[in-house]
Amino acid sequence: MSTGKLLFVYGTLKRACSNHHYLGDQEFVGAARTSPGFCLYALDGFPGMVAKPDDRDGVAGEIWSVDAAALVRLDGLEGLTEGMYRRELIPLLAPYANLGIEGYIYARSIQGRRKVGSTWDE
Repeated sequence: MSTGKLLFVYGTLKRACSNHHYLGDQEFVGAARTSPGFCLYALDGFPGMVAKPDDRDGVAGEIWSVDAAALVRLDGLEGLTEGMYRRELIPLLAPYANLGIEGYIYARSIQGRRKVGSTWDE
């Protein structure tokens, strides 16, 4: 594993998805799943992961090792300064549990949004 920051992605940033080019020159580490307590909602052509204590499945995604420049680009894409998402520690299942891996949590209302569940395939 490289020394970049480990990041969990679950939607359009995954391999073969529409925004994957933002990760094109970064290192894929492996497939991963959050601990139970998270699910995805459909927004406007992309997903938002939110904490849902009653969720039993968690969210499927990928771990990437990203350098500082890529992290700045990704934070811009995810609208951190606009309050659209927050980047925070995400509890993951083994083998990535307790490694301090961050991911993007949707920070706005999901009222009226369609629940997708654990996997973004759109």
